Amino acid sequence: MKLNMPANARRIIHTLQEHGFEAYIVGGCVRDAILGKEPDDWDITTSAKPEEVKALFRRTIDTGIEHGTVTVMFGKEGYEVTTYRVDGKYEDHRRPAAVTFTASLLEDMKRRDFTINAMAYNEEEGIIDHFDGIGDLQRHVIKCVGEPGERFDEDALRILRAVRFAAQLDFEIEERTQEAIRAQAVFLRDISAERIRVELTKLLVSEHPNRLLTAYELGVTAVVLPEFDKMMETPQNNVHHMYHVGEHTLRVVEGVPATQTLRWAALLHDVAKPVTKTSDEKGDHFYGHNEAGAKMARSILARLKFDNATVARVKRLVFWHDYGMGQIPSLKSFRKSLSKMGADLFEEYVLIKRADTLAQSPYLRQQKLDNLAKLQEYYRQIIEEDQCLNLKNLAVTGKDLIEIGMKPDKELGAMLNYLLECVLENPENNTKEILLTLAGKKISQLRKL
Repeated sequence: MKLNMPANARRIIHTLQEHGFEAYIVGGCVRDAILGKEPDDWDITTSAKPEEVKALFRRTIDTGIEHGTVTVMFGKEGYEVTTYRVDGKYEDHRRPAAVTFTASLLEDMKRRDFTINAMAYNEEEGIIDHFDGIGDLQRHVIKCVGEPGERFDEDALRILRAVRFAAQLDFEIEERTQEAIRAQAVFLRDISAERIRVELTKLLVSEHPNRLLTAYELGVTAVVLPEFDKMMETPQNNVHHMYHVGEHTLRVVEGVPATQTLRWAALLHDVAKPVTKTSDEKGDHFYGHNEAGAKMARSILARLKFDNATVARVKRLVFWHDYGMGQIPSLKSFRKSLSKMGADLFEEYVLIKRADTLAQSPYLRQQKLDNLAKLQEYYRQIIEEDQCLNLKNLAVTGKDLIEIGMKPDKELGAMLNYLLECVLENPENNTKEILLTLAGKKISQLRKL
């Protein structure tokens, strides 16, 4: 089987071979090339020591030279070149205490995580596959190299990576590998929040984010996302729902575009239902779950070390996801709500709301979708007419108010907010002349008081 690889990867391999070293592309790029996918990265493994690699190429970066990795640069394009190695003892389920370089490709392959990632290739020898990775690709199986317990003991993140690969490739996890995951999922407590965040996000934005259910069944989410376990255990006995919170949530996740923000917002939109649940003769209720959920979403994402912008946006989507339930608001009422929501959020809100509605019971479903369509109609009108929704687009500024006699204190901010309310009530008010007149009248009223 001949695999296509970039010219610069071929150039690195040939250069190393010409100087008496073995060299191959390795790991995920071989797997993806066999599957007909375009690899994100092209990693190279070689018998050459890091110093020997550096001597052969003009521009290199010591990416992880203590572990044998040098990045060879061609312009802005980099290729990681790693020396064959054998890992020493693992003491923290994260990294080896030491590594030893070896001349054996087989020994290097033995330390890799899954059979489908333990293949190497060059044009002269073809695919080197000591662990039947091709067979597992054909069988659609995720299987550890060697003894699963040893692989997970070496790096516990591999437990989550197994589920992530299953989601990305739509593969099943081999039985012995599953057993080891169940037994060792607790080791994920030793893994940094940043590494867990990366794997969870890759899983969520895959084509099969519902494989988070596999993580739940194998005890993985109990360690890395225990809030999801609570969702999986919370029924929704009311006319609006036909799934428990967890299954409903997974259907919403599947129903939104595969972006980080939308998938995490979908995952967390009902995260507070387990803690807000009440029941009466009419069934289960979850009053205030959006507000409580926004706080929980912020805490969860902060725990996973997400950037502040993502935390803030997901929090806003969780808070607003239930807006528009029940009777359709008037245009004026919607305009005020849109001002608070932020027009920048509305299109993502629509995506979450539609997916949320479609994952509920058929009860009033069409009415809910019609209501959402009406809100979209309102939104288009507001945008087309360039109606003011915030202080930034108000026709007067604080400087204008100072010029008519106001002092630059908290009363100035209160006046600007009052004028914004006037504009939200009546968009035609957003002219400098009208707003200064309204401000003058308000100042006179306050002085009389």
